[in-house]
Amino acid sequence: MHYPRIESHVHYLNVNYGIRSWLFTTDHKRIGLLYLASVTFMFLVGGLAAVLMRLQLVEPQGTLLEPDTFNKMFSTHGIVMIFFFLIPAIPAVLGNFLVPMMIGARDLAFPRINLLSWYVYLVGAILTLIAILNGGVDTGWTFYTPYSSTYSNSNVLLVGIAAFITGFSSILTGLNFIVTIHKMRAPGLTWSRLPLFIWAHYATSLIMLLGTPVLAITLVLLALERILHAGIFDPKLGGDPLLFQHLFWFYSHPAVYIMILPAMGVVSELITCFSRKRIFGYKVVAFSSLAIAVLGFLVWGHHMFVTGQSVYAGLIFSALSFLVAIPSAIKVFNWTATLYKGSISHDAPMLYALGFIGLFTMGGLTGLFLASLATDVHLNGTYFIVAHFHYIMVGGTIMAYLGGIHFWWPKISGRLYPDKWARFAALVIFIGFNLTFFPQFLLGYLGMPRRYAFYPQEFQVLNVLSSAGASVLGVGYAIPLIYLIWSLRYGPPAGPNPWGAKGLEWQTPSPPPTENFEETPIVTEEAYAYASEDHELV
Repeated sequence: MHYPRIESHVHYLNVNYGIRSWLFTTDHKRIGLLYLASVTFMFLVGGLAAVLMRLQLVEPQGTLLEPDTFNKMFSTHGIVMIFFFLIPAIPAVLGNFLVPMMIGARDLAFPRINLLSWYVYLVGAILTLIAILNGGVDTGWTFYTPYSSTYSNSNVLLVGIAAFITGFSSILTGLNFIVTIHKMRAPGLTWSRLPLFIWAHYATSLIMLLGTPVLAITLVLLALERILHAGIFDPKLGGDPLLFQHLFWFYSHPAVYIMILPAMGVVSELITCFSRKRIFGYKVVAFSSLAIAVLGFLVWGHHMFVTGQSVYAGLIFSALSFLVAIPSAIKVFNWTATLYKGSISHDAPMLYALGFIGLFTMGGLTGLFLASLATDVHLNGTYFIVAHFHYIMVGGTIMAYLGGIHFWWPKISGRLYPDKWARFAALVIFIGFNLTFFPQFLLGYLGMPRRYAFYPQEFQVLNVLSSAGASVLGVGYAIPLIYLIWSLRYGPPAGPNPWGAKGLEWQTPSPPPTENFEETPIVTEEAYAYASEDHELV
C-alpha cells in the first residue's frame, strides 16, 4: 500500500485539548470514541467472567468456583456483554462516528442528546459494576421470574435499574439516527442511494425506539414485584411468571437484531469495497433490513416452546421463526453474489467480513433447529443454545465490529495499522472462535445442560477443547488492541481514502475536521459506483 505524505491539518482530535473538551463535547466523532473506550472496558469485564467460567469447566468437578459463584459469573458475563457491549457496540461507536459523514451532514440532529446518551450509558455501566463488586447477581441475563422476583438474594434490583437506565441510551441514539437520516441527507442522496450501513442503522433505530420501552416497563414491573409484592408475576397473588417471559422476549428477540443488523450493514460496506463491485441486489438488501426489523417482533414465542404454551401458538411461532430467516438468507446470498467474479483483495477488514459470513450462516442454520418444535424440546436449555447464540453474536456481531474498526480506523485516527498483524489476528480469532464454540454444539446435542458448574465425566474432552479454544480466542482479541493503540503513535499517515472506497466519508481528510465537510457535498452517483477496473488508491 502506498503511504502518502499529508500536511497536518486541524481535525476533530486536535481542535482542542484537555479532559473537559472531551467530557463536554457535542462532536459525534468524539462521542463515538468515548463509546469506544467505554464498550471496550465493559468487554474486558465480561470477558474476564467468561475466562473464569471456562477455567471452572476444564474439570468435571471444577474446584475454581462454588456453584453460587459460577451462577454469578455467567450472569455477569451475559448482562455485561449483551446490555453494555453487543447492543451499543456498532451503533454507538461506528454509527455515531459515521452516520452523519455518510449522509453528508455536519453532525447528528441532536448533538447534546447524543452526549446525554453516553452519560446515561455510563451511569448504567457504573451501577452494574457496583452490583458486581458488591456480591453480583445470579439470575442470568434473562432475570426469569419467579426466581428474580421472589427468591434471589443477589443484587437483582440494582442490576435491573442499571439495565433500565441503559435502555434510555439506546432510545436516545435511535431517535437521533432516525431524525438525522430523514432530515439531514446531502442534496442528491435519495433513499435509493443511501449506503446499506445507513439502511441497517435506520432499521436498528426503529427496533430501539419500539422495543426498548417494553424492556424498561418489564424491569419496572420486576422492581415493583420485589419491593411491593404487587402480584404481577407471583401466582400465589394472582400473577403469572410466564408473563415476564412474554414481555422480556418481546424486546429481547428484536434485541438480537439490534446487535446483528448494524453488523450486516458493516459487512455490506466491506464486501463491496474489497470486491470492487456494486452490491448485488441493492434494493433487496436494503429492504431485507426493514423486513428483519418488522418480523423480529413476531417471533418471541419460539423462546417458550417448552413453557406449556398451546401447540397452535407454537406452530405459528415456529413458522414465523422460519420466515424471519429468509431476509437474513437474502443478505448472505447477495453478498456471495457480489463476491462472484469480483476483484477480491484479502485485506484485514475483508477477512473479518468473510469470517462473518461463514460464522453467521452457521449460527443462522442452527437457529432453524431451535425454531422447530420437535428438535427444540431436546435442545432447549443445553449448550447447543449457547453455541448457536455465540455464532450469531460473537461470530457475527464482533467479527463485523472488528472488521468495521479495521476498515474505518484510518479515517478515525488518520493512521494505518500493520496489515500483516491485522490479517494474522483475524485468522487467530476465526480459529479460536470455532475451537471454542463448535464443541458446544456437540455438548448440547449430547445433552449437557448450560449454566451447570459440574458435569459428567464423558463431557470433559469437549469442555477442555472449548476452554483451550477460548484461550486462543482471547489472544486473538488482545492482538488488535495492542497494534491499534501502537498505530496511534507509530502508524504511517493514512490519506483521505486508503482503500479506494466509495462513500461520502472518504471524501474528507483523515482524521476529519470537526464540521466533517468544508461545504455540503452533492451526491450525483448511485451507492457503490465501483468501475469494473480496480481503483487507484488515493
